[in-house]
Amino acid sequence: MDGFKGKIASSLQFRLSSWLALVIICVAVAAGIFSFAAALTEANELQDDQLRQVAALLNDHRLSADPPMVSRHAADSDPEFRVIVQALPPAGASPAAPVAGMLRLPANLSDGIQTVVVHDVSWRLLVRSLDAGGRVAVGQQTAVRDEIARDSAVRTLMPFLILIPILLVLVGYLIRQIFKPLRRLASEIDHRSEQDVREVRDTGLPTEIKPFVVAINRLLSRVAQSVAAQRRFVADAAHELRSPLTALSLQAESLAGAAMSEEAKVRLKKLGAGLQRTRLLLDQLLAMARAQQPAAPAATVIAVQDAFRSVLEDLLPLAEARHIDVGVVGENGATLTIADVDLKTLLKNLVENAIRHSPPGGRVDLSVETTPGHVIVRVDDTGPGIAAHEREKVFSPFYRVLGNDELGSGLGLSIVKAIADRVGASIDLGASAPSQTAPGLRVTVTFPVSAT
Repeated sequence: MDGFKGKIASSLQFRLSSWLALVIICVAVAAGIFSFAAALTEANELQDDQLRQVAALLNDHRLSADPPMVSRHAADSDPEFRVIVQALPPAGASPAAPVAGMLRLPANLSDGIQTVVVHDVSWRLLVRSLDAGGRVAVGQQTAVRDEIARDSAVRTLMPFLILIPILLVLVGYLIRQIFKPLRRLASEIDHRSEQDVREVRDTGLPTEIKPFVVAINRLLSRVAQSVAAQRRFVADAAHELRSPLTALSLQAESLAGAAMSEEAKVRLKKLGAGLQRTRLLLDQLLAMARAQQPAAPAATVIAVQDAFRSVLEDLLPLAEARHIDVGVVGENGATLTIADVDLKTLLKNLVENAIRHSPPGGRVDLSVETTPGHVIVRVDDTGPGIAAHEREKVFSPFYRVLGNDELGSGLGLSIVKAIADRVGASIDLGASAPSQTAPGLRVTVTFPVSAT
């Protein structure tokens, strides 16, 4: 959890989104407070203007402000919009006797807008002297005015409350879209095999990122040169060793016909086995070097059943020597668009491994199946199988399962994996078919349609 939090905290996208969201929220809060205060002030001023207009209407049209009339209007009006109009005695005169429905306002109220508390109720009043004589008070309850002002101010804030979350979502979406080319680039590099050292494309990347891509491409170029030099060295060394090794093998075969003691024959047999193992290692080193070449040989359309027959012709002597029954099942019309040498090298290594690791009298089955989008090749054997925790390790060069005394160098599955990666195929190791009596191993190679 701590690592995940640290990863988020160090994310440029997360920090950019967080700071933008914080700035937007702060600006929105400040703007909201300002708008609320301005709307509240504007609403109060508007209501004060209404009081002035009512007083001006009374003065210009010489309307009566007698208490009975005012009381009737007050009773019929909406409380939220009620405006009281009440006649006041002249300044200095004694207050009139109270009338039902009228406020007991002080007679000494000065002209102008003011706030007066009457019977614990706050009123906003405009007192004005009329041209025709007399004075009038026009007012509203302060609580009603404040409620109207607050409602108006809240309606002013509604666009902020609705649009700010939408703005935050849009900003987050836009930032994700801006960083999408970087995620695509990271995914492209992450899904490459270790053999793929092609240049990284900078199409569609931001200008600020292109220098990093250029540096990565230069590094990949240097790595490709170094790896190519190592592969050439291995291939050249294996090729140069084949001639002297062949000469040693021929001399050992000639020596086998000479008269010698039993002890010498035993030692000569061990020497021949060692020479055979070394020749196999050299052949596989050369095959590995070819399989790891970044540029694949020219691809052609190949019938998988024909490739099966070609491989079995080469391995039939080994199968007969170990009394292994090799069978081919599956569809006859399955084809692959792949280099002939790649397919045969892949199949030969799989079938040879299956034959060598099956006990005498065992069985090896080759099958092919076509599905929408894929061609699936399977090789089943009746050998001891491979433990689940070792199934990834066996693809490493020179890795051999403990307890395995069969002739080999541990490069067979490495060659298969290198060819599969180059042609875009996937490999799965699992238990053999349930019909097999021994544990066995099933190797499944799935070729995509793009390679078919």
